[in-house]
Amino acid sequence: MDGKRERTRARLAAGAGVTAVRRPVLDARGPEFDLHYVRTGPRGGTPLVIVPGGPGLGSVLFYRALRAKAARQGFDVVMMEHRGVGLSRVDLRGRDLPRGAVTVTATVDDLAAVLDHAGIEKAVVYGSSYGSYLAQGFGVRHPRRVASMVLDSAVLTAHDDAVSRAEMRARLWVGDREETAEAARALRELVERGLVAPAETGLVVQVAYEAGGAPLVESLCRAVAEGRGRRTWRWLTSIGTAEATTNRPYLMEFDLVGTIAFRELKFRPEPDGLPLDPNLNYVDLAAQFPEFAGEPFDLPAELPGFDWPVSVISGDQELRTPRPVAERIIGLVPDGVLVPLANHGHSALDSHPFAALRVARLTRDGQHRFLVGEAAALGALRRTGPMNLLAPLVRARLASERLLPRERNQDADLGGA
Repeated sequence: MDGKRERTRARLAAGAGVTAVRRPVLDARGPEFDLHYVRTGPRGGTPLVIVPGGPGLGSVLFYRALRAKAARQGFDVVMMEHRGVGLSRVDLRGRDLPRGAVTVTATVDDLAAVLDHAGIEKAVVYGSSYGSYLAQGFGVRHPRRVASMVLDSAVLTAHDDAVSRAEMRARLWVGDREETAEAARALRELVERGLVAPAETGLVVQVAYEAGGAPLVESLCRAVAEGRGRRTWRWLTSIGTAEATTNRPYLMEFDLVGTIAFRELKFRPEPDGLPLDPNLNYVDLAAQFPEFAGEPFDLPAELPGFDWPVSVISGDQELRTPRPVAERIIGLVPDGVLVPLANHGHSALDSHPFAALRVARLTRDGQHRFLVGEAAALGALRRTGPMNLLAPLVRARLASERLLPRERNQDADLGGA
C-alpha cells in the first residue's frame, strides 16, 4: 500500500462511527484482516443495515451523505465495507486480500460478524442491486437476524441477464410500448444505416434509458442520425465501462471483488450477436477473472422460507434488474410487496435516497403494505445524487455538439470507429 493511500485509510478508519472487527481471510487457522464498518444515527429501535451494490462499492466514504440523511430521519444505520474493498481491502500486513478470499458466503458471514460486534440481534436488511443478492443470502444463512428486508433493483439469479436482454429488446428494439415505440424506431434506423455498431447499443441505450427514459434515447439516436451525436454516444459508452475498469480507492474497487461477479454471479454474458445485448463490456474483462463455477445459493428455492416482510423496489425505467425479476421475487416470498418507482432507473439507494429511506421506514415499522398505494407519493419526493444529473448533461452535450465538416466523412460509420 502506498503512503498516500495508507494515510487516507488511517484517516477514514478514525472517522466518527467507524470501527472494525477482526475476521479470517480464508479460515480460522490462517491470516486475518480488519473488516471495517460504520454505525451512525440514534440508537434505539431496529437498526437498518444497508448493503450497497457493485460488487466493488465502498460504504464508509461513498455513502456519507446518505447516512447523514438517514440520521436526520432517526435511523440507526450500519454499513459494512465489503471485504476486498476500501478499508477492508488488506490483511494485517497491508497486503491485498487474495481473490480466493472474496466470496459471497464469506461476505454474508461478515455481515453477521458485524451485527455480533455491534451487539445487534436483528436488523432491517436493505440491499441494493448486487447488495440485494447479499441481503437474500444473509436471509438464507442467518434468518434469525432478519427483522424485515428491502430489496432495491433486486438480483435473483446469475441468469437474470437473459431477462434483462429480453426486456430491453421488447421495449427499445421492438418498441412494444406506446411510450418507447419512437425510440425503438430511431434506434433501428441507426443500426440499419450502419451508423452504430450493434454491439455498442446495449451499453449506451441502457445508460440513457435508465437516466432519462425513452425520450432521451430517442433524442440521442436522432442526434447521431443527423451527424451530431457521436461524441455523446462515445461518452456514454465510457460511463458504462468505467465502473468495472477504473478503480477509485475507497469509492469503487472492482479488481478484487470482480472475482465474485464472474465466478459466482456469471457476469460474463453469452452474446448472440444481435443489438441490445447488455453487459458486453464484460466479455473482454472476463479473461482477467475465473470462469463461472456456480451460484452460492438457490434463491428461488429459498425465498418461500423468508418469514419476514419484504419490500421490492423497482423503477419503471430499470433495465439491469428489470420488473419481471422483481415480480418473480414477490411471487416467491410469503409477505412481499412490489414498490414501483415512476420515472426511475436503477438503485433508489443511489439516485432516489428519500424514497429509499421512506420504504425502509415503513418496512421497519411493519407498514410495508401501505407502500402499494404510495407509488405517486414516492415518485414526488426530491431526488438527489449524481445519476439525476446525467439526463440534463446528455441533453446539454447534444445541444452543443457540432460535427465539423471534415469529420463527417471520417465518422459516417460510427460502428467502425
